[in-house]
Amino acid sequence: MTFEQQWLEYDYNPFILFSVNGKIISVNAEAQFLLGSTTAKTLFELAQTYASISFGFKTTFIEIEYGRYKFFGLTVGYEDEEQIGVKLYQAPSFKLNTKKPEGELTNIFTITDLCIATNSINSKSTYTKSYDPTIPEVVVNSNLLIKILNKMYSCVSKNEVVNTKVFYRIGEHIKFEEKKYSIFSITISAEDIDAKKAGELKALAESSNYYVEISKALTINIPMITS
Repeated sequence: MTFEQQWLEYDYNPFILFSVNGKIISVNAEAQFLLGSTTAKTLFELAQTYASISFGFKTTFIEIEYGRYKFFGLTVGYEDEEQIGVKLYQAPSFKLNTKKPEGELTNIFTITDLCIATNSINSKSTYTKSYDPTIPEVVVNSNLLIKILNKMYSCVSKNEVVNTKVFYRIGEHIKFEEKKYSIFSITISAEDIDAKKAGELKALAESSNYYVEISKALTINIPMITS
């Protein structure tokens, strides 16, 4: 690998080169992480949508989000009809400024059950749960995580049914101090989410160096650090 190729390989911004039929020809390291949050088909269609009308390169500034990845723009380029490349520009985020979490080895299921029990008191909601038993104890600040989870449950407290799912995110990782860690998530879903409280939740999570996805459900992503 040449020095120039290494610059592309280790660029913080994901780059993917596609064939004319959408098959991946090459990706850099960051794009491999991105493909854990979206599909090659989605990114190929994105490249086609924002490509210039004629051969060449075109940069577009647009907010795009795939899971925990946020982008503020992209460049699409092609010199013939055989290949097309796309590079996405990451917005400063959780991945840039977060230090390796500190805390103690904690049983995530115990914490989640505690929060469910607390929020079900005097509640008319029915709480259901689905846990992946393969997730081990992980290093977290348990007091801080409990605070965030309780805020998540407050966003859906008026629903008839509140579902909680703890699951491993296949193919997704995060780096701390050049070491790669898998990610698991706690998702709380219900029919309606309180928009005002969701905004408060997002601010709390960001100030605590956690990332919470807010869409049709509430999801907190946690690195699987076991020592």
